[in-house]
Amino acid sequence: MNIALLEPEIAPNTGNIARLCAATRTALHLIEPLGFRLDDRQLQRAGMDYWKRVVWRRWPDWESFRKSVAPDARLWFIESGGPRHYAEARYGPDDCLVLGRETAGLPKALLEAEPERWLRIPMFEPMARSLNLANCAALVLYEALRQQGFPGALPPG
Repeated sequence: MNIALLEPEIAPNTGNIARLCAATRTALHLIEPLGFRLDDRQLQRAGMDYWKRVVWRRWPDWESFRKSVAPDARLWFIESGGPRHYAEARYGPDDCLVLGRETAGLPKALLEAEPERWLRIPMFEPMARSLNLANCAALVLYEALRQQGFPGALPPG
């Protein structure tokens, strides 16, 4: 699996997602511009010593990243208001979960270009605007891995 963060703004969120990626053997793609420096102390603190275990790559822009995606991999856009519930999607091992900026989300043009890949996480409180980016990544990633039988997971004990 892959997680792509399009223009992430908050270093601790990216650090937490890096830790998630290390724990699940998921590749992380950081698409510029970033709202922080990669040597940011908060980024390092949130990712702890997991950064050395993360397979990650930095991309200069969306187009560069998009061109690198394998032809059989699907991009799943995680954003509020999507027409499909995240658990309705059928994820493949090369698929990529795409999450946007914490303050603005993913660009509408991107979502509207592929509405069948636009997934939502339900929220039951109408006054709640959003969930934390790292929580969204973890929630959808673990559903994708569950569907695949948790490939690469170590046996208990």
